[in-house]
Amino acid sequence: MSTPRTVLVTGGNRGIGHAIAAEFVAAGHRVAVTSRSGSGGPDGALTVQADVTDAASVDAAFTEIEAQLGPVEVLVANAGITKDTLLLRMSEEDFTGVVDTNLTGTFRVVKRASKGMIKARFGRVVLISSVVGTLGSAGQINYASSKAALIGFARSLTRELGSRGLTANVVTPGFIETEMTAVLSEETKADYKKQIPAARYGSAHEVAAAVMFLASDDAGYISGAIVPVDGGVGMGN
Repeated sequence: MSTPRTVLVTGGNRGIGHAIAAEFVAAGHRVAVTSRSGSGGPDGALTVQADVTDAASVDAAFTEIEAQLGPVEVLVANAGITKDTLLLRMSEEDFTGVVDTNLTGTFRVVKRASKGMIKARFGRVVLISSVVGTLGSAGQINYASSKAALIGFARSLTRELGSRGLTANVVTPGFIETEMTAVLSEETKADYKKQIPAARYGSAHEVAAAVMFLASDDAGYISGAIVPVDGGVGMGN
């Protein structure tokens, strides 16, 4: 097992974030999750209220986590939202709202976490993107743009702080079975499945396993990478 670390997973109250946090708990790490409600994290994790669109809220959450668990050594930026609609129907708020959570929210949490990581000369930053960030998706110009931007973010962070012991990588899940995908019609899900070489949907556990590896001691020489967990649908784009 890797050295026990203090881990923060944003948006860890459901879906992929919850699965990632639970995996870290099971591996013996000190785990905190943020949620907008302040509840819903997995057993064994510290759940704190935070809204990633509010820098003061992010700072308060980190202060609470640092007091209870110590400085954050592993940050998994997972919090994200969708407001899907076609371009000509998309309001400016539909666009900026998604970008402010998915991209600027990531900026807020990474900036706050990086201070302690630089001091410790150790840090693992894992950004949860999406296969649509590279493939594109009709009706998701806002979401796809925000997720594509995380690649440039991680690679710039690698160039900026790689010499300080930090790594920054991106995981791009494909079609993963979660509460968010459960609401889709069977017809839509069948259409998606036809595009997946693996011929099945992924599980949140499979995404969590990739994150666990990137956060581990063994992944210290991997940075700026895009790790797809998509059954081959993105083919490394």
